[in-house]
Amino acid sequence: MAVRSAGILMYQGGGGNIRVLLVHPGGPFWRRRDAGAWSIPKGVVRADEDAETAARREFAEELGAMPQGTLAPLGAIRQAGGKWVEAFAVEGDFDVGETESNCFKIEWPPRSGRVQAFPEVDRAGWFALPEARQKILVSQRPLLDRLEAHCRSQDFAGSPDRNNAGRQN
Repeated sequence: MAVRSAGILMYQGGGGNIRVLLVHPGGPFWRRRDAGAWSIPKGVVRADEDAETAARREFAEELGAMPQGTLAPLGAIRQAGGKWVEAFAVEGDFDVGETESNCFKIEWPPRSGRVQAFPEVDRAGWFALPEARQKILVSQRPLLDRLEAHCRSQDFAGSPDRNNAGRQN
């Protein structure tokens, strides 16, 4: 059975000025990787929780702050390793200088017998969509497209009625 994860794609702005919050994985494997290494904050959905609850918990564990606001579903994607990620969008603000991630332990270097702790997330950043498309894992790029479509629909819903444009009473 494939692992099921959930995560949040926080964003700011709308129209052509959308910026997204991405996280860079901690640990020695990812240390020198940048392009195609970043991700949305996400993690495993526990048996006793729903995807939205898991997404909020994982955001808080990886960044140190609980996201506020109503989550908009972006659907699920399947990552290269087979993991399914159910994603949500939320408009918000987060100071990346305040990132406080939980840690994980692994044997490092391999077969050394030494166990070391590393942060799950070693840094976070805000990126405009063109740069985010270069930074994010290839399998998560569809989430950026879905967010862009979501923002367009929100922009359209909040705009004046185009059918009445120029009409005089």
